[in-house]
Order: sequence, then C-alpha cells, then structure tokens
Amino acid sequence: MAPLQTPRPPNVRYRVSGMDCAKDAAQIERAARTTGIAPEAVKVSAATHIMTLTVPEERLPDIERAVATTGYGFARFEAGDEGQGAAYQDPAYRRALWIVVLLNVGYGVVEMVGGFIAGSQAVKADALDFIGDGLITFLGLLAIGWSLAWRARSALIQGIFLGLLGLGVFATTLWRMFTQAPPDAGLMGLLGLVALVVNVLAVLPLMPFRKGDANMRAVWLFSRNDAIGNAAVVVAAGLVAWLGSAWPDLIVAFGIAGLFLHSSWSIIRDARADLKTV
Repeated sequence: MAPLQTPRPPNVRYRVSGMDCAKDAAQIERAARTTGIAPEAVKVSAATHIMTLTVPEERLPDIERAVATTGYGFARFEAGDEGQGAAYQDPAYRRALWIVVLLNVGYGVVEMVGGFIAGSQAVKADALDFIGDGLITFLGLLAIGWSLAWRARSALIQGIFLGLLGLGVFATTLWRMFTQAPPDAGLMGLLGLVALVVNVLAVLPLMPFRKGDANMRAVWLFSRNDAIGNAAVVVAAGLVAWLGSAWPDLIVAFGIAGLFLHSSWSIIRDARADLKTV
C-alpha cells in the first residue's frame, strides 16, 4: 500500500504596493523566510507585483506580520479578485497616478534632451530611470482589472523595451569613453537638482492615499532610488567641474544603467515565470 501523500497547500496571492524593482522583491522574500518557511514557498514577482505563498492557512498570520515590517503594502486576493485594493478603484487615486506618469515621463524626456545638450551620460541614464518609473506606473494604470496573464505579458514587453533603452545608454557610454569630452558641469548639476524637485512633486499627489506608517514608508521606498540617482548626478557634476574630467560622469552613467538593466532583466525573468503559472 502506497504511503499517503500530504496535499500541497494552495497558492495564496497578495498584491504588493510600493515596490518598484527586483531588490524590493528580494527584500520581501527574505522577510517571509524569517518565519521558517521553505525558500520555494514564497515568490514575489517584480513583473506583476504579486506575492505568492504556498503554505498552510494557519501560517499566513505570521508571514503577514513578517512582511509588513518591510514597509510595503499587501492586499490579499479575494475570490474572483485580481488583488486591486479599494484605492485603485478611486478616480482621485487614478488621477494622482496619471500625474505621476506625466511628471516622470515628461521630465525624463526633458532630461534626456538636456543630457545630449550637456554631453552627460549620467544625465541620460537618470532620464532613463525617470522614463522607466513612469512606464511602470502607466502599466499599473492600464493593468487595473486585467488578469494576471495579461499583466505578465505587458510586463514582459515593458521589460524588453526598457532593457533595449538601457543597452543603448550603456553602449553610448562605452563610446564616450574613447572621446573623453567633459560634459557641461553647470547644466548637468542643474538637471540633477531639478530631478530631485520633480521626484518630490511626483510623491506629493499620492500622499493623501497613503494611510498608516507602512504605506507612508512605501512612498519613501518608491522614491528613494530615484533620489539617490539624482544626487549621484549632482555629485558627478561637481567632480567634473573640479577635475575637468569626463570620468565621474561616465562612472555614474555606468552605475545607473547597470542597475536599470538588472531590474529590466528581473522583470523579464519574473514575467516569463508568471506566464508559466497562470
């Protein structure tokens, strides 16, 4: 007589708010594993912003408390639901998201043009980050009410598109290594400072919809990486003016483009994995 097999626990899914890259997904997975669950029992997709748990129902409260310490928002899927919280159905919230899209994509285009005028690869890479964030938010708007399969397909297309943009910046930065023409440090620094202001303006419309300490921290987490990139551009501009060399600009450009390409690859990887499970 064959031994009885323990039934596999059902998948439980949560929509994650506030994350915007693979690093955030990995942080949430590590928090969930602190409760003692197996590594394969938790998967957070950087493509669809969905956390999937394969654990018994009685383990869920402990895991929910553990992941809540990361500061991101979690909304469990209900039957027939795609995990959209009530805020996502609020027209005012959707208008706020449109403001974020317009600010990020709009300034990203302006900064990209400014990067060419200033001859700064770091500014171009930072512009790419702005455009990427705007597209991620735009995807979230389009995907409200979509099935997980269509979200994953959209994320896959987005990941490929952003990856191509990142490779373009990386390739032009390599080419600039051989020309070594210092960028316009003054314009470069100005664009970096304006970028910091735009990041603050992009966060403000979402503030009324972020309730509680965890959600307020999610706003911070969402904008933190952008602010670091903007500050790096300003610092690089100062070093360019001081040293009269293009190397600070190129180093920052490689750093931003490298992080962006890593996130793009993670989105593509997770989107493909999501398509196999939905």
